[in-house]
Amino acid sequence: MKLGSDIAAVITGGASGLGEATARRLAGHGVKVALFDLNEERGESVAAELGGVYCSVDVASALSIEAGFTKARTAIGQERILINCAGVGSGKARTASRDRESGEISEHSLESFARIIQVNLIGTFCCITKSAAGMLTLDPLADGDRGVIVNTASVAAEDGQIGQVGYSASKAGVVGMTLPIARDLAREAIRINTILPGLFSTPMFARASEEFKAKLCATVPFPSRLGMADEFAQLAETMITCGYFNGEDVRLDGAIRMAPR
Repeated sequence: MKLGSDIAAVITGGASGLGEATARRLAGHGVKVALFDLNEERGESVAAELGGVYCSVDVASALSIEAGFTKARTAIGQERILINCAGVGSGKARTASRDRESGEISEHSLESFARIIQVNLIGTFCCITKSAAGMLTLDPLADGDRGVIVNTASVAAEDGQIGQVGYSASKAGVVGMTLPIARDLAREAIRINTILPGLFSTPMFARASEEFKAKLCATVPFPSRLGMADEFAQLAETMITCGYFNGEDVRLDGAIRMAPR
């Protein structure tokens, strides 16, 4: 797909981090962008800067997603690109654990597990189905593409750490549904791929100490640093513009393999 002013894109989690970087890269090519996020102040600011539109969307709510797409399409037209970056963190908790001092046994909170699945997996799926249905109202472009979807998983989908069972399950689900969706949408000329980022310099690490970040960087084989958000955006752009890129799950991690803890 060739990027330009005739293309519209929806980016979930678009007000910060990986989503913002991707929105900026697309807008730099003239693409009209709609940012789905819950941070209204930041979302409005970034959208105004990029000449796009901000939509207050909670991806855990189907009704909120529906309203977001309605607002976005009214403002910039039917999107041909969907970037799914919205998500929540790991919510560290073991499946079951025993307190070393008291011996008390506790179980993982089902509510916490379900919340992570709802946002990271079901929210991504809901945005995909809503966007793909909208893309079907468009004719394919000259290069054959009708639309392109890029999801965000995590290296935790493949090597989740202790306490990440909910997060890893949610991201593994995103990886697991990528190929079936690519096959579902193949005859409709809609492509879908997923990025599995490793350790990235995002707002999540903004409050971390330099000592802590240095330890994280040391675990990355090469380059031994945190990934930059625009490097994620660069890969997303390649997935969009390379017409043979479809049904793939790609790690972007400096060759890191996460230790158990």
